[in-house]
Amino acid sequence: MEGVELELERRSKFLNSLIQQKKKAKEQQDLIGEFNVRVRASDMPLVVQNRAFGLSRDLLNATPGKADNKRLALALKKDFDSAYGPAWHCIVGTSFGSYVTHSIGGFIYFQIDKVYVLLFKTAVEPL
Repeated sequence: MEGVELELERRSKFLNSLIQQKKKAKEQQDLIGEFNVRVRASDMPLVVQNRAFGLSRDLLNATPGKADNKRLALALKKDFDSAYGPAWHCIVGTSFGSYVTHSIGGFIYFQIDKVYVLLFKTAVEPL
């Protein structure tokens, strides 16, 4: 009987983890809709993604009309450098190509309104 109880407990934990994943995915979709964001590619935790979306939305709302791509790139880079350590790089624009190497968990490419943002982190080696 003990084996059955263990199996039920294991299944219960598994189902609870699926429910939690579904809730997180729903919350993420709600935020993406709120920020008018379309994620093109990402290797970044959701919390960090949301920080990038929120900061981008705030900066774009602060400059009505044409977006200042250079200011947005600088603000994202400085914010992520201070929050998550150095060596963040940011490219903002409507038409660009790239091929980059990034640290694990430190890459996102997204569209917000009509602007595309590429934000990534590289490893820093001490001299």
